[in-house]
Amino acid sequence: MTPQIILSLIAGVFISGAAGYLGSLMLSRRMALVAGPLGHLALPGVALALIYGFDMSLGAFPFIILGIVLIWLFEMRTKLPTEALTAVVFAAGVGIAFLFLPIDQAEAALLGEISNVGLWGAVVAVVLCSLVFIAVKKIFSKMILMNISEDLARSEGVDIKKYNFIYLACVAIIVALGVKLVGGLLTAALVAIPAATARNFSKTLSGYGFLACFLGIISAVIGILLFEFTGFSAGPLVIISGTFFFLVSLFFVKKAGA
Repeated sequence: MTPQIILSLIAGVFISGAAGYLGSLMLSRRMALVAGPLGHLALPGVALALIYGFDMSLGAFPFIILGIVLIWLFEMRTKLPTEALTAVVFAAGVGIAFLFLPIDQAEAALLGEISNVGLWGAVVAVVLCSLVFIAVKKIFSKMILMNISEDLARSEGVDIKKYNFIYLACVAIIVALGVKLVGGLLTAALVAIPAATARNFSKTLSGYGFLACFLGIISAVIGILLFEFTGFSAGPLVIISGTFFFLVSLFFVKKAGA
C-alpha cells in the first residue's frame, strides 16, 4: 500500500466518519439533504482552487461559510425554513461556478479527488473532523430538544441562535471537506446514507449516532480500497459502498418485522 493511499484512507476515514455522525443529527432534524445544496455552493471555490492549483477544500471553505452565514442571517430575519433559504443561496453559487469552472477539471469538482490529498491536507482533515465530532456530541441532545419544540428548549435555557450557528458551522466544515472526498455532487449522500442505515439498525439514540459514524468509516475504507484496485473514482465508490450497507439494513429490518 502506497503512502498516498494511506493518506487518502486517513483523510477519508475521518471525513466520512464525522459526516456520518453529523448526518445522524441532520436526519433527525430532517435536514440531511441540505448538505447537497451546500456542496453545490462550494463549487465556485472549488473552481478557483482548480484554476489556481490549491486545495479544493480550502477553496470551498470561504464560499460555504459565506453561504452558512447568509442562511443563518436570513433565518433570523424571515420565517422561511432553512431548506428554502439554502436553495436560494446555493442556486446563486452554482450559477457563478459554471461561469468559469474548467470543463476538463469538472470531474474532480463534481466527484472529488481524495486520491491526491497531501500530508497537510490529511492533518487538517483529522483536526477539523475531530473538532466537529466533539462539537456535535456536545450539542446533540440540545438540537434534538429544539427539534421537538423550540419553546421547550428556550424554557430549558437553550440559546437557540448559538446552537443553530454551531450546528451550521459543523455542516459547513463537513461539506467543505466532503467536497474533497466525494465532490460537490455527492455531499448529501455522504451524510445521509450512513445515518439512514444506522437508523434501520439502531435501537437507542446514542447508539444511532455512533453507528452512523462507524458506517461512514467502513464505507470510506471500502471505497478508497476499491479505487486502488479498480481505478474508478473514489468518491462514487464510497457512496456505492454506503448504499450497499443501506440495502443490507433494509433486509434485516424486514426480517425483524416479519
